Amino acid sequence: MRHASVQVRGLLTKEELERYNALMEVGRFLEEQNRHDLARIVQSEIDILILPAIERLKEKGRERDRENLRYMIDHGLLDKDEDDE
Repeated sequence: MRHASVQVRGLLTKEELERYNALMEVGRFLEEQNRHDLARIVQSEIDILILPAIERLKEKGRERDRENLRYMIDHGLLDKDEDDE
C-alpha cells in the first residue's frame, strides 16, 4: 500500500483520516494474504479519498505564492508591472 504524504495526511479531516487509516489496515491485511488484486481496489479508494486533501494542499501553496507576491510588491522587491508578465 502506498501512503499519502505527511502533508496530505495532515490536511485530512478527522473523518477522512479515520477512513484512510482503516483502509490502509485492510490493504495491508490483503497484501499479507497475497490478495494484491483486492489490495489494488482498496488503494484506488484511498487515492479517491485523499483528493480533497490534495486540493487543500494546492490551495495553501497558491495562497503562499500570493502572499509572497504581495510581500515583494509591498517591499519594493518587485514592480506591479513585472507581475503582469
